[in-house]
Amino acid sequence: MKKGEIYEGIVEKIDFPNKGKVWVDSTCVIVKNVMPGQKIRFRIHKKRKDRCEGMLLEVLEKSLQEVCPPVCKNFPACGGCMYQTMDYKDQLAMKAQQVKSLLDKALKDSSMVETDGTSASVFEGICPSPLQWAYRNKMEFSFGDSYKDGPLALGLHKKASTYDILTTDDCKIVHSDFTKILSCVLDYFTKNPQPFYRKMQHEGYLRHLLVRRAQVTGEILVNLVTTSQKEVDLTGLVSELCGLSLEGRIVGILHIINDSLADVVQSDETRILYGNDYFYEELLGLKFKITPFSFFQTNSLGAEVLYSLARSYVGETKDMTIFDLYSGTGTIAQILAPVAKKVIGVEIVEEAVIAARENAALNHLDNCQFIAGDVLKVLDTIKEKPDFIVLDPPRDGIHPKALEKIIDYGVDRMVYISCKPTSLARDLEVLTARGYKVERVKCVDLFPGSVHTETVCLLGKRKPDTTVKIGIDMEDYRRIRDEEKAE
Repeated sequence: MKKGEIYEGIVEKIDFPNKGKVWVDSTCVIVKNVMPGQKIRFRIHKKRKDRCEGMLLEVLEKSLQEVCPPVCKNFPACGGCMYQTMDYKDQLAMKAQQVKSLLDKALKDSSMVETDGTSASVFEGICPSPLQWAYRNKMEFSFGDSYKDGPLALGLHKKASTYDILTTDDCKIVHSDFTKILSCVLDYFTKNPQPFYRKMQHEGYLRHLLVRRAQVTGEILVNLVTTSQKEVDLTGLVSELCGLSLEGRIVGILHIINDSLADVVQSDETRILYGNDYFYEELLGLKFKITPFSFFQTNSLGAEVLYSLARSYVGETKDMTIFDLYSGTGTIAQILAPVAKKVIGVEIVEEAVIAARENAALNHLDNCQFIAGDVLKVLDTIKEKPDFIVLDPPRDGIHPKALEKIIDYGVDRMVYISCKPTSLARDLEVLTARGYKVERVKCVDLFPGSVHTETVCLLGKRKPDTTVKIGIDMEDYRRIRDEEKAE
């Protein structure tokens, strides 16, 4: 098998994240953007000693699990919800099995069997999203073209493409208000042409359209992201957006200036063109103020399921001091605060911390403290010691040195909420090697149609007489983490 050769095969299974396994004779080839059971044609584009990777060229035969008709015009070219033709129950079963397999593999060397012979690891399946469609409350659309020198497009990237943009004006994972706003903005700049930003040349004006819409309150924040390479009068765009007939209500329109060379949505300067630079959402009886870059779960109703599950895993917290690490806008902290002595949240995004403090005041909670900074550094400055720790890190998981400091607190129990099961599995190897056992695990599907899922894990200190095999050491941890980042 050589790089560039073309083969055919059947996808036998999908490993997280989106890794289809196809066997050619005795060689396993990893091909992304496929579904289990499909017969595909693919080209070998990476060849290493221990594995091969292929690029999908064509689906020759559909999977027997593809029983649902596509719901949007861009399927399957758009990779946003690639499993949309699979029955939702089958999606849930596949995701649950993927997470369980990852955790079983990660914990096999520290098999976590108590001295009485019972298993300390309990996988409890997966909770479905309350909404299968129109569930997302945030979307980052990109300006570009769908082919070289084509007409202006605004939407999502083509599957496996860095440059080609599909106009996703009938996307079904968002409320119809999103697509009305997208169409309005695209029509405006089609009639009033401005160049889109070309990433290789670092030239152009239009970069992204960031839309956030609260599921419960219906409040909408529209953010046009451009470079500073031109000064453009946007009064007409604001007028057209404000004139839209929407189910929700636009409460703010912002012009965000972003001159970063990287293809990311960030702000060098934010100008308010209309209304406010924030909106409100409600979860579990609490109200939250959300700004353009505040972290907030992208599925509001699914987040209620997630946080209710996490709260049930936390259990009794009376007279406890809780650390909520990687706290975002303080959602978890404020859900736990009414039944705790004190909650201390730590978050590196200062804008999110400001919002968290405002949210705590809004919800009349006076036992929450939020600190802006890197968890690794902030933990050295906090005088209080936690009785319980909640972890909700970004996709890459927890920094190895920060994880060591967390373990050194020696709390009896902690809850780890993860949006990337591979990061969770890697961190659990360290935690189990350092004296913790996994007591309960359950997934919550916040991303129907996509490859992703959230996982909630309850950990407890092992009994002194528990026997555990040696787990992963810190050098292995760093090596695995670096390999994941490179991939």
